[in-house]
Amino acid sequence: MTAALETRKPAVRSDRDGRSDRDGRADRTDRTDRTDRTDRTDRDARPTAAHTDAAALDRARAAAARVTDPEMPMLTLVDLGVLRDVTFEDGHVVTVITPTYSGCPAMATMRDDLQRELQDAGFPDAEVRVSLTPAWTSDWITEEGRKALKDAGISPPGQAPGRQGPVALTLMPTKRALTCTLCGSANVELSSEFGPTACKAMYQCLDCLEPFEHVKEI
Repeated sequence: MTAALETRKPAVRSDRDGRSDRDGRADRTDRTDRTDRTDRTDRDARPTAAHTDAAALDRARAAAARVTDPEMPMLTLVDLGVLRDVTFEDGHVVTVITPTYSGCPAMATMRDDLQRELQDAGFPDAEVRVSLTPAWTSDWITEEGRKALKDAGISPPGQAPGRQGPVALTLMPTKRALTCTLCGSANVELSSEFGPTACKAMYQCLDCLEPFEHVKEI
């Protein structure tokens, strides 16, 4: 007699609640997937060190950009072209400034003001360095700075003379193409080659008789 062959199906074990092993494995896999997705989301949302440093550097640069020139307070150090760089070195802020001329007495005040502004912004160990090369030039004054000078009644500088080759010396007054900051007349004359500061000259308009300062081309 031929015995009928029956196909046996693998037994499926159930837990006490009637749930099969396959159901349990599916739940564990689903929980693992959710955990992995959550971990990835947390890692993506967590700020990295690079992002933190970039934000801190932006904050430091914004603080340094608020400092104004003590002799011409209508200009920031950025507008004047004196503030050359703001970086991070060994975990602290380093700013670099260049004087408008060697021996400028305002440099100490600029340094103190920068350190104070940076300390208030959360950088207590900020360092200020002075760089003499390349030398400052009036061409570094920004367009915003030139407008601020004119609005304050100070004649902004023209293009600085070239520095290639020997510098010609003359005893004659420097000729500059200027206009009066009050009436706009070009009929002006030099009163003094040195004004309130060494980087400015004094002029007077011959039409409206208004005296005004001019920032020299350096």
